[in-house]
Amino acid sequence: MAARIGLVGLGTMGAALALNIAEKGFPVAVHNRTAAVTREFLAAAGAWGARLSGHDDPAGLVAALDRPRAILIMVNAGDPVDQVIGSLLPHLARDDLLIDGGNADFNDTRRREAELAAKGIRFFGMGVSGGEEGARHGPSIMVGGPAATYERVRDIVEAIAARYQGAPCAAHLGPDGAGHFVKTVHNGIEYGDMQMIAEIWGLLRDGAGMAPAEAAGLFAVWDEGPLKSYLVEITAKVLAATDPETGQPMVSVIADRAGQKGTGRWTLIEALKLGLSLTTVDAAVAARSLSSDGARRAAGQALFPPAVAVAPPAADDLARALLAAKIVAYDQGLTLLAAASDHFDWSLDLARIAGIWRAGCIIRSALLDDISSAVRTGLPQGQLIFSPAFAGHLKDGIPALRRTVAAAAMGGHAAPALSAALAYFDQLTRARGTADLIQGQRDFFGAHGFERTDRPGTDFHGPWALAPG
Repeated sequence: MAARIGLVGLGTMGAALALNIAEKGFPVAVHNRTAAVTREFLAAAGAWGARLSGHDDPAGLVAALDRPRAILIMVNAGDPVDQVIGSLLPHLARDDLLIDGGNADFNDTRRREAELAAKGIRFFGMGVSGGEEGARHGPSIMVGGPAATYERVRDIVEAIAARYQGAPCAAHLGPDGAGHFVKTVHNGIEYGDMQMIAEIWGLLRDGAGMAPAEAAGLFAVWDEGPLKSYLVEITAKVLAATDPETGQPMVSVIADRAGQKGTGRWTLIEALKLGLSLTTVDAAVAARSLSSDGARRAAGQALFPPAVAVAPPAADDLARALLAAKIVAYDQGLTLLAAASDHFDWSLDLARIAGIWRAGCIIRSALLDDISSAVRTGLPQGQLIFSPAFAGHLKDGIPALRRTVAAAAMGGHAAPALSAALAYFDQLTRARGTADLIQGQRDFFGAHGFERTDRPGTDFHGPWALAPG
């Protein structure tokens, strides 16, 4: 029996998706560059093995598929995707379909779609969120590309996706790179959210002297309220875990170095291109980068002893602070999505995006129901934080965030993402800031001109125009 879909790349995510597809009733042909990996995967497939066929080379994979063919590529972003496409092309026919399901740069997705269209091959990008567990049992799926092309495999995509109140958390979001762009922004929000949670843990550990097990209980309680989310849930589980080798709390024996695969940086790059600032993502990416240089941080601690210990606010205050900062992070992500939608003419449905993030993905959260509703109602000035549903949370939470950031600063506890969220809020809620002086400086040294508050025009100059120097 010919397979309905092919899959190339049997790493963690690819293997989990292949089993998910087979479990949902679709025959799958699989291929991995290393043939031994394919054989090991098939041997461990269990009950779903009957719907799986393994192939040692691209030609065998393509020959095993129904026509017109559809092949899902699950390899690392960048050149590996182009290599897989190159290996498949000699065996494909017009109207065959390639799908990139990895964490791709949306610019690459746009390029690949155009290049393959010129060869008569269909292509689209598909963002998949949820990690190994999500890929295996139901991820959130963000598709970008020709709508008619997506219809070819829509039944498969919706079958394997997570479900929220019975509806699949999968959607075609727009043309060319829209799906991968939305996934990139998802990951940017994820970076910020993880960093802010880690900063709260740092305050509990270093400021309040709280043991991991006690903090785990606190996060578990928070996961029953407004902070309910996948990341808060797993934070409680990580903090509660014990290292089987040493008997120590697991988190205490994990090195203080956090990796990254590039999606956080991509989010920042695209935001800057569009003239936006995603301060929480920026802080989170920078924090991960600094975490990798433990030797330099140790030297800094030896030279500059820690500040005098200052106890953090009470647990309820920390919870309100974290909720306020999370809302700011979502606000920044939605602002970037709206700007990109206008710039690339994607017509992104932000409410639909929030809807498909409600299950399966890493940033799934109790907030997303209200976010989706707020977007459909209309965001004042395009800002989530101005909507009635969230303004109330922030009026309650921002004072707590101020106390939390202040305590962190006075105690010498780094809280870059929480601080960045507060600074963004303060800038966005002050009618007159400090850019007047910057414009005056620019005019002084470069005669750039400025606007005035009392008359129209943009080419005014100060009395320093004839000043020397």
